[in-house]
Amino acid sequence: MQPRNMSMSGVVDLAAVKAAQEAKAKAEQARAETARRGGGGAISPADLVIDVDEAGFERDILQRSTEVPVVIDFWAEWCEPCKQLSPVLERLAVEYNGRFLLAKIDVDANQMLMQQFGIQGIPAVFAVVAGQALPLFQGAAGEAQIRQTLDQLVQVAEERFGLTGLVVDPDAEPGGGAPATAEAPVGPYDALLEAAARALDADDLDGAVQAYKNVLADDPGNPEAKLGLAQSELLRRVRGMDPRQVRKDAAEKPKDIDAQIAAADLDLAGGHVEDAFGRLIDTVARTTGDERDTVRLRLLELFEVVGADHPAVVAARRALARALF
Repeated sequence: MQPRNMSMSGVVDLAAVKAAQEAKAKAEQARAETARRGGGGAISPADLVIDVDEAGFERDILQRSTEVPVVIDFWAEWCEPCKQLSPVLERLAVEYNGRFLLAKIDVDANQMLMQQFGIQGIPAVFAVVAGQALPLFQGAAGEAQIRQTLDQLVQVAEERFGLTGLVVDPDAEPGGGAPATAEAPVGPYDALLEAAARALDADDLDGAVQAYKNVLADDPGNPEAKLGLAQSELLRRVRGMDPRQVRKDAAEKPKDIDAQIAAADLDLAGGHVEDAFGRLIDTVARTTGDERDTVRLRLLELFEVVGADHPAVVAARRALARALF
């Protein structure tokens, strides 16, 4: 499976429909339950750093990335900067205590993976979160920069995908543990939410929208349903759009709020988060009255798609306040 390159700010998996708070709560509950049972299923600190080759990429990186962020260190024996960077990453992997897994890939022995990730030089550091590849940095980097990047990665993984990491037990035998998992209690709306997710997978957007609305009718604050509804409605709006025509209209009609809103929807559905937000904030700044309010409300809807705690949303809210006042 070829990894997809995207920026950290573009981590918006519209099809996954993962609610930040609910998923995070379930994952934390699993960790707490494992700890209560005395660390059963926990891994050794030594297992936080693994060597990966092409044959193990699917198992050791893609599959593991659904449980914990996987940071990939592309290196080679002849690379002097790699010899400085790799020990720092290995030390931080242990220090972060299971919040991410470090996978080391020797580019000389795994040329195909190097090509798939589009790497032009080493050292190069990527992450894979929930199956999505994210470029982190390339070349030499100071420890402060690395920590800042890792902190952002961990935050995105927790808040957007509910990945709170692995349970680590210093007394566990190296190679003998496995990522801790625990069954979370079935909630009152799990069946409806699962039905909505299946509808999304089947491209039945009308069915997904209705299923999420059914949950919200009884539980208006349900975070997973709110997120899923916002995503489903966005996908339904962009279905059938002609991207070329939409972008042409937006370029030729900067004062047409419908053209700008359609282009923003298309941007966000394609993962271009800042572009979508920036377009609507600029439109808010140059409109007044009912038109301004229409654009503002659509922008707030797009915030729901991404999630209130996403860094791009936090920045966009500040920019929106400046545009309004």
